[in-house]
Amino acid sequence: MIAALLLLVPMLVQQLPLNTEISDEEDHLRMVLGETNGSAIDMIRAFEVHLKKFPKSSKRFEIEKAITKSAIEIKDDRRIIDYGERVLEHEADLQILDRVSGSLLANTRITPSMAERGLKYAKQFEELVLQIEKEPIANRRDIARRKDEVDRGISRSLVLQARALGHLNKFEEAIAAARKAFERHPSEMAAHELGVVLGKAGKNDEAAKAFVDAFTVPDAKATDAERELTRKLMSEHWRKAKGNDSGLGELLLPAYDRNLALVLAKRKALRELDPNRDATSAMDFTLTGINGDSLNLKTLRGKVVVLDFWATWCGPCRSQYPLYEEVKKRFKNRKDVVFLAINTDEDQALVKPFIDAQKWNKSVYFEDGLGRLLRVESIPSTLVFDRLGQLASRMNGYVPDRFVDMLSARIDGALDEGLVIEAK
Repeated sequence: MIAALLLLVPMLVQQLPLNTEISDEEDHLRMVLGETNGSAIDMIRAFEVHLKKFPKSSKRFEIEKAITKSAIEIKDDRRIIDYGERVLEHEADLQILDRVSGSLLANTRITPSMAERGLKYAKQFEELVLQIEKEPIANRRDIARRKDEVDRGISRSLVLQARALGHLNKFEEAIAAARKAFERHPSEMAAHELGVVLGKAGKNDEAAKAFVDAFTVPDAKATDAERELTRKLMSEHWRKAKGNDSGLGELLLPAYDRNLALVLAKRKALRELDPNRDATSAMDFTLTGINGDSLNLKTLRGKVVVLDFWATWCGPCRSQYPLYEEVKKRFKNRKDVVFLAINTDEDQALVKPFIDAQKWNKSVYFEDGLGRLLRVESIPSTLVFDRLGQLASRMNGYVPDRFVDMLSARIDGALDEGLVIEAK
């Protein structure tokens, strides 16, 4: 975040109107920011000093947005609210909507006005996430990721709405929102909020059971402190409903089994959208072909696998193509060497027409997140895996007059290494 703000500074300065008064503003902005040493709080104070001196700055909105982002980074609720609400008057920023709503509703003394504003921003946050959900996806590997992010975002917005509605004593609406939040994404946060609003509504038995869900749902993001608070509230509400702790423990194991099943079902659904979601090694990947077929790389175990990462927009990839074909010819009689072209285009719809127009003879698969796992940062890149599925060689870019011999030698090396391993 700090790096992004530092990049923003010269842009703000360059966009200031050129007149005598603003020349003074430019000098002042450079001066105050030059004394920050890259600290978020110092940058906030520098911007505030600048706005106090130049309250009619033409870049006031951009500066206030930069202050808001810095305040979010250091979790300064007062400034998140103060500057964030000003930004939201002009722009519906997803992160700022979320954090302003959360900050308004995190205060220990929430006034009706704060609750109303928090509710308004939480609903706007939900509307933006729902718009994102409807946007078309050009790359199939993003389907599961966006589904998960949207579910988490909707759940978060509903939790905030439930919190605001609870403070406004609209308990039935709050309970409904919290239940929907847990249904959309089973989490400690959603179940905990449901317990809170049920408790406020005087439904202690149901509140205790909601806290049981919050305590037992598998949620890696829940902290020990949150678990401890949930455990305390679970017991408090159960005692209010039943008079003692008798029977509470009997709810825990069934709740754990029930909530684990919910979480596993969600993970399974996401894996069906993206089979590589939980992949931790290259050979765990299943790649999608341009014709809709798929290839599980585990089926290639025992063979040397050559992955050619390329893109339709890549000029050097076109120049490398005939050289790559020469290498393939050298190994055409080897059944233990497999060549795969891995396309990295963001818009996958461009690939098949490109292949047809170029008349390339390739078995082409989409990278489906494999490039990220293997940290492929330049195109073209050629990676060679040995018979055990271990990375044996990486070639970033290519040298035209040596590529064929270099890649051939690395494939031979991977084949020889495999024989040595088998002999052992």
